Amino acid sequence: MTSAVVHGWRLLKWGRILARHGALRGIERDPNTPPRLRRLLRLARLGARTPATPRYADAFQAIGPAAVKLGQTLATRPDLVGEAAAADLMRLQDALPPVPFAEIRPQLLASFGRPLDHLFASIDEVPVGAASIAQVHRAVTTDGRDVAVKVLRPGVEEEFARAIETYEWAAAQIEPMGGEIARLQPRLVIETFKRWTARELDLRREAASASELAEAMAAEPDYRVPAVDWQRTTGKVLTIEWIDGVKLSDRAALVARGYDLPALARALVHAFLRQAIAEGFFHADMHQGNLFAVPGNRIVAIDFGIMGRIDRRARVWLAEILYGLITGNYRRVAEIHFEAGYVPPHHNVAEFATALRAVGEPMRGLPVKDMSIGMMLDGLFSITRDFDMATQPHLLLLQKTMVMVEGVATSLDPDINMWDTAGPVVEEWIRTELGPEAAIADRLIADVRTLTRLPDLVRRIEDRFPAPGGAPPAPPLREIATVRIGGGWRYAAVALIAGLAGAAATLGALHW
Repeated sequence: MTSAVVHGWRLLKWGRILARHGALRGIERDPNTPPRLRRLLRLARLGARTPATPRYADAFQAIGPAAVKLGQTLATRPDLVGEAAAADLMRLQDALPPVPFAEIRPQLLASFGRPLDHLFASIDEVPVGAASIAQVHRAVTTDGRDVAVKVLRPGVEEEFARAIETYEWAAAQIEPMGGEIARLQPRLVIETFKRWTARELDLRREAASASELAEAMAAEPDYRVPAVDWQRTTGKVLTIEWIDGVKLSDRAALVARGYDLPALARALVHAFLRQAIAEGFFHADMHQGNLFAVPGNRIVAIDFGIMGRIDRRARVWLAEILYGLITGNYRRVAEIHFEAGYVPPHHNVAEFATALRAVGEPMRGLPVKDMSIGMMLDGLFSITRDFDMATQPHLLLLQKTMVMVEGVATSLDPDINMWDTAGPVVEEWIRTELGPEAAIADRLIADVRTLTRLPDLVRRIEDRFPAPGGAPPAPPLREIATVRIGGGWRYAAVALIAGLAGAAATLGALHW
């Protein structure tokens, strides 16, 4: 178990980097920041030269790979870090200098347990891409197929484990401060981030996600998932079909090769809605670098390390919320928030509907270049505090992906109207899933299941009666000791020690 001193030292180093990039200023000036946290932030930036304009993305990039991933997560949380910080964090690119192949080869040999020439006729030693967790090499299998070989960077698991442990410790220290910090549930946010990262660090799970998504999207002709080579895949190596296509980020090449950009934009939006609403399992990292156009105006996705999953009840609520915003039925949208438990019952439904109208009405009928779903989410975040809406970690990935898909669609077709594009898809799903026939079928299935569970339910009714609410139960959080700072001389001693440490770090920085 890492000591509090080690966690504190790591946070001090990271805090100094954040301070030098001006990244602590917004939190320090936020009136909702607890006074104790504000004092600690001031100590962290003691003596640091801060730029006039904060550079949040540069700060996270300087801290390291785990911070890059955390920054990408925080980019979806303007309610947590502020709109300016969230916008700047969107600049984070998950790209790092590659590891030399001389270090990658032992990783491959150890993973496969046999010579590489038994599996591959050739492997290009120069990677086609290098990110914070893994890098990708092009290869040809012994049976002549072109494949992409994704390999974990040596030591990355240990590096992420150390960083995440400190994130957990820090969250445990600030959450008991109460107020706005407690409402945002930082411990649960870090726990969710930890589970996302654990999935990315096991490439067999990424392979399984690709396989599952391929099956789910078999009926979507304009969206394809590369085939996994299971015989050449392990926990640290993923081998997948090589895709010869044009990245959606290369607009000039798309135009030169005659692709229909509006058609690609519509195909992407439809594919995302099918995944999120119809299947409840979606690719949660659909940025331009992970999407390729292939002949026939089809889209091929890669990199399935981050996937989102939503249960059917939450999908029904999501579909009704989207459709209500599209059609202007704000009363129904407000009711769904109360039914799902997203808004505490002591608030007024009509008041919440009015607040939603103020956010949604300016969006309707305008092209995305003028008003967007991303801006709508910012508007929704702005009213969460007024209505005591707690963070819903199971929706964080969805919110992030919605903004990402919108950004890619906009780059392809600046005049696309996301509401008009999404409306028919959502309406059809609601009609199929919530129509009379579906309601009758659901009721019959539910009644039969209830009858089969009746004997057990009778025995357990008193101690296992389920509580209502829309959010899934929170995962168990391990106990973390909190540092208690009392008044008087104890606080002064801590401030003095922190100040001396900050001054020492400043003196060290002057010699960099």
